[in-house]
Amino acid sequence: MVFEIDLSLNYKSYCMNFNQKKKTTKLIFLVASFAIVSLILWNTNSFFKKFKEEERHKMEIWATAQLELLKSSETMELGNLTLKVFQNNNSTPMISVNKDGSIKTKNISEKNAKDSVYIQRKIKQFKSENDPILIDDNGDHLQTLYYGNSEVLNKLKYYPLALLLIIFLFAALIFFFFKTNKASEQNKLWAGMAKETAHQIGTPLSSLLGWNELLKLENINSEITREIEKDIARLETITERFSKIGSLPTLAEHDIVKETRDALDYLKLRSSKLIDFSFNTEIESVRVLLNRPLYNWTIENLVKNGIDAMRGKGSISISIVPNGNFVTVLVSDTGSGIAKNNYKAIFTPGHTSKKRGWGLGLSLVKRIVEEYHKGKIKVLSSSKEGTTMQILFKVNS
Repeated sequence: MVFEIDLSLNYKSYCMNFNQKKKTTKLIFLVASFAIVSLILWNTNSFFKKFKEEERHKMEIWATAQLELLKSSETMELGNLTLKVFQNNNSTPMISVNKDGSIKTKNISEKNAKDSVYIQRKIKQFKSENDPILIDDNGDHLQTLYYGNSEVLNKLKYYPLALLLIIFLFAALIFFFFKTNKASEQNKLWAGMAKETAHQIGTPLSSLLGWNELLKLENINSEITREIEKDIARLETITERFSKIGSLPTLAEHDIVKETRDALDYLKLRSSKLIDFSFNTEIESVRVLLNRPLYNWTIENLVKNGIDAMRGKGSISISIVPNGNFVTVLVSDTGSGIAKNNYKAIFTPGHTSKKRGWGLGLSLVKRIVEEYHKGKIKVLSSSKEGTTMQILFKVNS
């Protein structure tokens, strides 16, 4: 006993240390990621500012060359350096407004240059992007130069956004990869635990079979031994259910009316007398491809959920209705109902309204019905007066 307690404490300590290390690793990773992204953005912003300053310097040189042009218009003399400055600037869009109000454009399409509304809009945009350059000759204002960001500068301006988008998509990809991997590991863990549970149940189950045979020899009331046999058969069914988790179940043709009635009868005998059970069917028999243990599990889960919703007192009704090439199974209770925005959420693993519950029952039911039996399950209706769950199976004709 001391060894078991010590082992339990050591395991608990190990789990706490492991979780603490895991949290620390995540924190370090987040801080490092934030630092790297911040560094990249800061570096990009610095480069943008530097490039913008260099472009401003080039435009000031161009403005000086423009002044030279305006001054030499009378003498028609223009230096080689001035001509080279004009020829080399083919990327920055510019609008020059002379003191008489006339406008000249550069690196703007001819069609747009003729559109006065477009030009006025561009002047406003250029003023917001860069301070205009005044071209003066000894205090005499000759021209105002408005210029916008070059194509390269505009691309560089949106580079941080593109970078953040790429980082976000990459982070999302990693997140979904680890989430899927974690879910896969959890599924393997649950499947392993289920199979181990089935294996462990086998030993006491064999013992119970032996004890029941001894009770028969002691001339005990046969009704008692028959009920014990039913419970043993139920335990065998549960063992079979758990042993099949993680593997694809086999389907065989069964009468869904009979299987549903048998499942309900078993639950009826082992439920409170305060629960009123009823079974209704419009057909005597209908053949459906079923896995009996898993289908019985489905009915059991839905009925027990209904009993929980009624807090142990009320009515449970199961109806079987033909629906063309399909058959509908309706499970109704007189519980407190389900909020409409939770109609789909109740089938999500972990979703539960119970204080003590894993939230796996209805998610397993959905998987059994839709993945294994290729049927459909949904909340048909729900209110304060009760809830009706609908299961739809294809008839095996």
